[in-house]
Amino acid sequence: MDLHLQGKVVIITGGAKGIGAGITLAFAAEGAIACILGRNSAEGQELVNELKAKGQHADSFLTDMTDEAAVKQAVADIVSRHGSIDVIVNNAGGNDAVGLRNSVSEFTASLQRNVVHYFTLVHFALDHLIASKGNIVNIGSKTAVTGQGGTSGYAASKGAINALTREWALDLARHGIRVNCVIPAEVITPLYERWLAQAPDPVLAREQLDRLVPLGRRTTTIEEIADAVVFVASERSAHTTGQMLFVDGGYVHLDRACTSEASHLKQS
Repeated sequence: MDLHLQGKVVIITGGAKGIGAGITLAFAAEGAIACILGRNSAEGQELVNELKAKGQHADSFLTDMTDEAAVKQAVADIVSRHGSIDVIVNNAGGNDAVGLRNSVSEFTASLQRNVVHYFTLVHFALDHLIASKGNIVNIGSKTAVTGQGGTSGYAASKGAINALTREWALDLARHGIRVNCVIPAEVITPLYERWLAQAPDPVLAREQLDRLVPLGRRTTTIEEIADAVVFVASERSAHTTGQMLFVDGGYVHLDRACTSEASHLKQS
């Protein structure tokens, strides 16, 4: 299926590692120009070099997403170098475990790291998105729907991202701009692997996690998230906007009683 992404200029924040890197790879494979925004120039350039060696198109821009001036400059640099902006994938951020025992300033900083820059980037890129009739894909999290405990900042940010997705979809529909949100649940990223490795029995911890996912009794792959993002951003999804797409094997919405250990043993 031709997704008609050849030559499209796509910004992926946090696009050099984890889910972001998967998204960068997926867009580049479709012929898009994948523009990585992130704080680690070495990681970004390494991925760019990897893609260019395969004849694919990518670029990297050193950007602290919490620095308004840096985000504004990155947008200007991308347009200067590549001529347009067709897609924004707001992905950067991380579960920083800022909970109720943290200070108000730490909570505010968590919002800066996890949601404020979504607004900042779209704000500065808006005229370019209007010109290209582009689209936005926000990356959310199950925590906005399920809660997690001990992570007020991250959960609040992800809840706000869901709300902004609907708000922007309505606000920008008159310009032909679509806005959607792809929501992962349990995805084994390198960061997640390091967390699992700290468990007393990492193999057992992974098995227990897998069993909580109804479809296939396995966690979601980075590639599955990336493929969903690329499809939603493509012309093949041209009449989809304001949607929260859960790519999670049923983890969030299917009855937890059916994902318990006892249920798993009964079905096996």
